[in-house]
Amino acid sequence: MKKNMISVIILALLLVNTVMTGIMMFTVIPANQKTMELVGDISSAIQLDLGIAGSGGMSSGNNGVALADIEPYDIADQLTIRLKPNPDGDGKDHFAVVGVTLSLNTKDTDYETYATNLPAQEGLVKDTIDRVIGSYTYEEASTMDRERIQQKILDNLQEMYNSRFICGVSFSSWLLQ
Repeated sequence: MKKNMISVIILALLLVNTVMTGIMMFTVIPANQKTMELVGDISSAIQLDLGIAGSGGMSSGNNGVALADIEPYDIADQLTIRLKPNPDGDGKDHFAVVGVTLSLNTKDTDYETYATNLPAQEGLVKDTIDRVIGSYTYEEASTMDRERIQQKILDNLQEMYNSRFICGVSFSSWLLQ
């Protein structure tokens, strides 16, 4: 008789466990999915790549261009750029030594037109980079977020070419002296 009673108790606990699991599946998981969608939407709004599935496509951090569609173009030399003197500063000349890589969107309609001429126009690209970075003082460049500087360079290059075939700018090296 005791064995039957224990079997009935185990069966009852098994049924309660199954019912509680079902309730949890229908209440917790949809709320979790909605939270993940919200986090994904917020991260895409501020252009972060968190790798959360379910809320739109994945961004590569290069203005929404997939990594497979990007061709990197390295500027041949490191650039030594004189920074703007600080009016309240130490009176010394400060420089930024920067290695720059451009991300080219191979799916853009202007890619074929401009990418083949990019080595010949590298001087224009270097001049644009020089003007943007050189417009900052040592204090501004050292405290400012590098992504803001990269975005400003990207905006100037896209305006210069009147095209978005350049979809990203990254620094392979960044040294302030």
